[in-house]
Amino acid sequence: MFKNVFGSGFLVRTAHVILTWVITLILFLHDTDLRRQEETGELALPVLFVLLVLLSVLLYFAVSLMDPGFVLSDDCDMQFTLGITEETQDMIPQSTKSIRLRRCGHCLLQQPMRSKHCQTCQHCVRRYDHHCPWIENCVGERNHRWFILYLAVQLLVLLWGLHMAWSGLSPATSWPLWLRSNAVLLAAGILVTTLALTVLLLLGSHLYLVSLNTTTWEFMSRHRISYLKHCGTDENPFDRGPLRNLWGFFCVWESVVWEQVYFKQSNDAI
Repeated sequence: MFKNVFGSGFLVRTAHVILTWVITLILFLHDTDLRRQEETGELALPVLFVLLVLLSVLLYFAVSLMDPGFVLSDDCDMQFTLGITEETQDMIPQSTKSIRLRRCGHCLLQQPMRSKHCQTCQHCVRRYDHHCPWIENCVGERNHRWFILYLAVQLLVLLWGLHMAWSGLSPATSWPLWLRSNAVLLAAGILVTTLALTVLLLLGSHLYLVSLNTTTWEFMSRHRISYLKHCGTDENPFDRGPLRNLWGFFCVWESVVWEQVYFKQSNDAI
């Protein structure tokens, strides 16, 4: 279920953890609200902040090391599961959205619908969303919801850290003196602001796509995906409405046979 922590993404993961704890340490060493509360014995918020940072790091490692949904063998029972035979497929008009199981040209395995081969991971990934260099892993069927949870927690940590950095900026009699006295906190604040904006955009875009029941790959490469080519510009065969899409994504944990959903939608449209 989890990959080796010392794998190809070791340097990226190490840099992420070091940067996280260095910024946290900066916030505690300078005269921020965190340090003032710690010095006065009000430990509730400082402890909560550290626990939230720790949770974000644990979620980062979970998403980074988790199997995103690698396709490791042919699903020989797929056609029988769907109740679709070759004769049935031949009877479906070519103008409709018929199912066509593809064999990957790289790993030579049959690709379930909505899967894609990742050149970096060297595996096909179920319900492939994208390969994220930040976590050095693909985001797919098994870890996508955990990725979004990580983004939400990380955004909360960054916004809280930005507020703490702002609270530690001290006044000075001149602009050069102010820069010298606040240089470290200012640099940390700028970095945290940049990261917070990035995470906010990522979280917002992923929640939007999830509400449509589409993936980043499908959204960006719709014109090149075989099972979406025959759909209209605004047509999504997997869309069941925003509420049902969000419920299915976050609350339904079993794997979905997307060929079955696709075929059902195709029949409904006839």
